[in-house]
Amino acid sequence: MRLFAGLKERAGWSQRDIDAATVADVWAQLDLGVEPDGLLYAVNREYAPKDTVLNDGDVVALIPPVSGGAFILSDEPLSLDTIMAEVADDGAGAIATFSGTARNRSRDRNVLYLDYEAYEGMAEEMMEKLASELKQKYDIKKISIHHRTGRVNIGEPSVLIAVSGAHRADTLAACKDAIDTLKGDVPLWKKEVYEGGEEWIGQGS
Repeated sequence: MRLFAGLKERAGWSQRDIDAATVADVWAQLDLGVEPDGLLYAVNREYAPKDTVLNDGDVVALIPPVSGGAFILSDEPLSLDTIMAEVADDGAGAIATFSGTARNRSRDRNVLYLDYEAYEGMAEEMMEKLASELKQKYDIKKISIHHRTGRVNIGEPSVLIAVSGAHRADTLAACKDAIDTLKGDVPLWKKEVYEGGEEWIGQGS
């Protein structure tokens, strides 16, 4: 078992042997309280879902959200208050947010709901990479991206982005750049379920 960053400091250790049958059993062995949102698991240096079966000698690493933001896929409703709190910073004079919301009309069809699928693990990794690139391009403090998976009803947000920065110009520009890049690069797919049928729209939010 390996811990990093804030989790390592919280536990007071970085490596330890544990007994766990699956990845889902790992957190309970650590005695660290409530499992934080955005936590990822890696088995033998590859991202792994919680139903992954563990073998003797496997190295399990807990990957906490990167500093200055969180990059989360969720099958639960998204919260604007939560994502804004993640990017709050005493040095920020601006916080820009974007909410991509499911609408009831698309390409002359009445949409009933959306269904999202993601390549989990890779999608979060690419969102982290996107945030790192935006921090190099713009003068910003923090960025968080939350994206839904599964069914999203009309009127619900499918993606939330929050960016904090010292000044509004770079903060707003980074927020726009984030959603434009997310739609083209991150492995997320959207299905529109409409009156009389359904169709996968392809990669993008």
